[in-house]
Amino acid sequence: MAQEEFLLNKLWKIQLQEGYVSDKAIRQLSRQYGRSWVDLEGVISFYHFFSRKPTGRFIIHLNNSILSEFGGFPEVLAAFQESTGTRLNHTDPTGTFTLKAASCIGLSDVEPAALINWRPFINLNPEKVHHLIHQLRSGTDLDDLADRPLSDAYPNTDPDKQLMIKTYQPGTAIGKLPEMTPEEVIREIMEAGLTGLGGAFFPTHLKWQSCRNQPEATKFIVCNADEGEPGTFKDRFLLQKYPGLLLEGMITAAFAVGSREGIIYLRGEYQYLLGKLEKTIGQFREKGWLGRNLLGIPGFDFDIRIALGAGAYICGEETALLESLEGHRGEPRPRVYYPTEKGYLAKPTVVNNVETLCTAARILENGYEPYVNPAAPDSPGTKLMSIAGDCHFPGVYEITWGTTIGELLTRCGAVDPYAIQLSGPSGELLPASWVGRKLGLHDLRCGGSVMVFNRQRDLLQILQNYNRFFLQESCGVCTPCRAGNYMLSVQLRKMERGLASTEDLDKLEEWAKLMEYNSRCGLGQTAPKAIIQAAARFPEVMDQHTRTKNAPFDLDLATSAYDRIINELR
Repeated sequence: MAQEEFLLNKLWKIQLQEGYVSDKAIRQLSRQYGRSWVDLEGVISFYHFFSRKPTGRFIIHLNNSILSEFGGFPEVLAAFQESTGTRLNHTDPTGTFTLKAASCIGLSDVEPAALINWRPFINLNPEKVHHLIHQLRSGTDLDDLADRPLSDAYPNTDPDKQLMIKTYQPGTAIGKLPEMTPEEVIREIMEAGLTGLGGAFFPTHLKWQSCRNQPEATKFIVCNADEGEPGTFKDRFLLQKYPGLLLEGMITAAFAVGSREGIIYLRGEYQYLLGKLEKTIGQFREKGWLGRNLLGIPGFDFDIRIALGAGAYICGEETALLESLEGHRGEPRPRVYYPTEKGYLAKPTVVNNVETLCTAARILENGYEPYVNPAAPDSPGTKLMSIAGDCHFPGVYEITWGTTIGELLTRCGAVDPYAIQLSGPSGELLPASWVGRKLGLHDLRCGGSVMVFNRQRDLLQILQNYNRFFLQESCGVCTPCRAGNYMLSVQLRKMERGLASTEDLDKLEEWAKLMEYNSRCGLGQTAPKAIIQAAARFPEVMDQHTRTKNAPFDLDLATSAYDRIINELR
């Protein structure tokens, strides 16, 4: 029996062919999938990239992350509006251009950046925008204009410790599987000490072993390629440069746990990489590295297909991702079962991110010994870091755990650094003066994003950008996150206008604690983290925006939410 097409993939086909999801399309989907109109409407409305209204021939998504703001977002947005004849969240009268904003599109080292019909355009400025739109109006093919953004890669300073940024020979890792047992593969991963490299750092061998131990015959390997944390682009680098290494990591995991099917959940912003991934999968099938009895191992049947996300940061959380794969709204599941017990379609499922799977393949290729780190036994191996912001050399860095903040700032050529954001807005905001602190599981954990800010940057502007991001990306299911992010925005707005008091700082902390301890998932729990760390670690900045006494009632601030909604409806 043929596998049913992922609902999100089907919605993408409709969106790309027709420019929007029409009532007629929903009726057809309702019959095909046996789901109600209301159910499908709820799914479509959840994802940013599906539209229920006709869009222009060219859909422009301009990134509005904090790095884009500092790189010239306001001027680039104004240029797009002037040259297209439309404004944000609207389509021009001719139906040619639709202009939208996007929270992060994985191009943080080349900001400002945009996606036009899902092709990347980088290092934008007003002159480039006007020329680009003129070319599109003149009929120039979009693919001839699009950029090919492959981040600069900086290897580890210790050549013996390079694992990821090195020459890749396809088939080398999985070529060892015919001589190993599943238990030996898991033991190799255990001896290496590999943990999840997306930010949670859960031991990989425990996840694989748990899945293998389940009596259910049907099991899945799911690659989480939905890196949506602002400032992060390391997985995009791996997908572009080493797609085969990712497939080898998935094949290794499948052999270890006894899975027959793998799924790559690719974020919608990366669909310009879809063709390369599909081509690599096809090449693996031709070589006998995917399919039936692959690698000549009797009974080892495994294949991989791709599901395309549609713009929802929350789907980076593994249970929300699984919900999305099943064609639902990407809302995190209550923690009743682990995915390795009941994951995709309630079957045992391993969910690992791109870097984790690629690293597993490297460990199989080289053995676990090179991965061990005597200098930091509890933080073995190397880590890829996406570094961007106020530095001369933004790009992807491979570091050994134990590298200090000072060493990292020196390597990337940081310019008058003042603040550093590790692991995106939900991570650690720390002073650049902490040069002696070490990156690793024993000190400062980092999932892969490092944003550098100099002394000319307004910390309050940074916090407000983060807050807008979380407001937009919250799934809205739980009240602490839904209401808490809004209340944080009110307090930050008061600080911006010079109307906040020390009592407002106390309210920020109260809402932050409420969100941290009562939100349903990590998004709500970590959304206020940077604000609280700023208050504790940058008191001089926070003091500039607060008074000692309570401020008078501000009518404009009190009605700002109403005004914003009215403007969006116009």
